[in-house]
Amino acid sequence: MQSRTPASRTGRPRSAAADTAILAATREALVELGWSKLTLGDVATRAGVAKTTLYRRWAGKNELVVDAVAELFDELQLPDRGSLAADIEGVVLQFAAILARPEAKSGLMAVVAEATRDDALRERIRASIVDRQMRLVLAGRARAQRRGELPPEPDPGESARTVDLIFDVVAGAVVHRTLVSGKPADEDWVRSFTRLLLPGLTSQPAEQTATAPSRPAGHGTRAPSRPAGHGTTADGA
Repeated sequence: MQSRTPASRTGRPRSAAADTAILAATREALVELGWSKLTLGDVATRAGVAKTTLYRRWAGKNELVVDAVAELFDELQLPDRGSLAADIEGVVLQFAAILARPEAKSGLMAVVAEATRDDALRERIRASIVDRQMRLVLAGRARAQRRGELPPEPDPGESARTVDLIFDVVAGAVVHRTLVSGKPADEDWVRSFTRLLLPGLTSQPAEQTATAPSRPAGHGTRAPSRPAGHGTTADGA
């Protein structure tokens, strides 16, 4: 069930200020009370709104907490630091800083644990957090391709799979580092992680390599000869 009121619903318009207060109150309650003791009544009191206001917007605690955590990750921005490596480091450092915040840590760990037995909640996490932050990978990858730092990937299906994989690798590594291992994702770690990641990103896609024509030494058709000093380019084309 979607937590957000459909745009076509009639009645009193929603207040952006109330939404902001409710989500902030939810994060505050998570830090102070924990998942098990958090109630919509307590959130309403902290936010200064009626409990019915929450139920008009969110079906229950699961949906409310996912949206409260998702709002934190919306703070992520893609920096333009001049190179793919520097851009990755900038995003990862931001991501790690958000995960280090008590409200992000408490909220994300709680909803992920609940989602292991709630398929609808897992789908909401994917739609509200994962899909919304996929924009960073899409934008960063497109920028790096324009710079010539990443090879083009013209097949839409393969490109989508690559974007999913990049997101999974980056998000998985940082979440594991900060929330599971409990170790800092500091600048030294982020630089090491980026050095490990880059060769996989910059390599030629396997499909292109597999379909490239092979010419065994001494066999096959020879390219027509060209007079010296005529018709040559930097890449030999």
